[in-house]
Amino acid sequence: MQDFFDFLVQQRDKLAEQTLTHIGLTFLSLCLALLVGLPLGILITYRPRSASVVLAVVGILQTIPSIALLGFLIPMLGIGIWPAITALFLYALLPIVRNTYVGIREVSPMLKEAALGMGMTTGQMLIRVELPLALPVIFAGIRTATVINVGVATLAAYVAAGGLGEFVFGGIALNNSNMILAGAIPAALLAIFFDFSLARLQQLQGLQLRRVALVFLLIAPILSAFYWVPLGSQAKLTAGFAHEFYGRADGYPGLVRAYGLQMTPKLIDQNLMYEAVFRGQVDLISGYSTDGRIKAFQLRVLEDNKNAFPPYEAALVIRNAILKQYPDVPKTLHLLEGRLSDSVMTELNYRADFLHESPEAVARQFLQQTGLLIPPVEVKRAGKIVIGTKIFTEQYILAEILRQLLENRTTLEVITKTGLGGTKICFDALTAGDIDLYPEYTGTGLLVILQPPPALADSIKSDRKAVFQYVSREFQNRYTLTWLSPLGFNNTYALMMRRTQANQLGIHSISDLKRYLDR
Repeated sequence: MQDFFDFLVQQRDKLAEQTLTHIGLTFLSLCLALLVGLPLGILITYRPRSASVVLAVVGILQTIPSIALLGFLIPMLGIGIWPAITALFLYALLPIVRNTYVGIREVSPMLKEAALGMGMTTGQMLIRVELPLALPVIFAGIRTATVINVGVATLAAYVAAGGLGEFVFGGIALNNSNMILAGAIPAALLAIFFDFSLARLQQLQGLQLRRVALVFLLIAPILSAFYWVPLGSQAKLTAGFAHEFYGRADGYPGLVRAYGLQMTPKLIDQNLMYEAVFRGQVDLISGYSTDGRIKAFQLRVLEDNKNAFPPYEAALVIRNAILKQYPDVPKTLHLLEGRLSDSVMTELNYRADFLHESPEAVARQFLQQTGLLIPPVEVKRAGKIVIGTKIFTEQYILAEILRQLLENRTTLEVITKTGLGGTKICFDALTAGDIDLYPEYTGTGLLVILQPPPALADSIKSDRKAVFQYVSREFQNRYTLTWLSPLGFNNTYALMMRRTQANQLGIHSISDLKRYLDR
């Protein structure tokens, strides 16, 4: 618990910035939902035939998983605030439209007849009778929409829109519980605070409630402006870094130590970084040296001339129990040793990422070309092995290579659990026995999982063999897990820019980048 409070103190400025951004996202989308939802709810009250259609449509929008909705919006709106605001706006529509409709419909018909008998027009009756009486129900819808948006807004960090989700995503990627809690607890407290406050306001009656509702409608746009409060001066180059890269000792902090690099990047999901730099939404990204999109999007990998990044040799981490239970597994997997060079893995990634071939097809062709597949024989499956992966293309391809190779050469049934998320989720699943093996990288094993003293890490990180020996020994001693021999490629971290822009600015290495930013 003390570590958590120490983390909050150390990150208080970042926490305050993320909280303001989170509130801004919530109320900016809520204001848009009020501008659309209130008139729409009023309109369908007077057009009963369209009410069922409108309510069904906004209800369907509410059922779409938030990640899926963001994935659908990214190709149209890119990354940043607009896909996040659009998704939050769509989620807030249902409670506002439905409660406006229900609130007006539940006004007593006798009161409406009396209003008409007094000579009121339909518009006058709406403003003077129906809306004031429906206000408690409408306010309940606004309260529900606000609480929903506070929760969903954590996903804005997925598309580089900021908010408390930055700590949540970063903590998951970095195996840092304090960071996860630093994002999750304030988000939960915001939801509780807004729910409690609006519930108290909702209990007011008559003129008091109308005045409070008017004040709320005036305050909401002011709270929306919180989104832009944390923004500072514009940098020469806009950087977009993965959450994991920004927090890991071998990522951005390592660049700060080695080069003195100082940037305030947008934090983006690692699968969206390449699209963001290709579209010109950012100028510089953190990436992976064997990613196929480097070739596809004409990117330049900046030379790490001070060796800030350690080696990331890909290898398979497997539970010892599996090695003992199925001795054919390590023998079969050793056939891959040295088969996957940097160039081979880059080409496989290119075919999946840019040519949109399925990982299954890419893996099958690789195994056929290398002669690792033998003529299939009908066998009775005996035993089961579960392979896990992280959530990026290279890991999906590796999982398929492993699955097809093991099913071809052993009698085991192979189950794949792909897209488990970051390092923490995969490693925890392995140690818990939920998966039996997964592809990992030596640099990640060293600095993210083992986290040795900085002096020790610095003394061995430039030596691939020393890093592999260290992680193999420590994983065996601490977790009874085995690292099989490296597969043959080194997928290290890298900084990348669009090649044309890098040429224009004369940036070829990270040192060149530092000199340009310091001008």
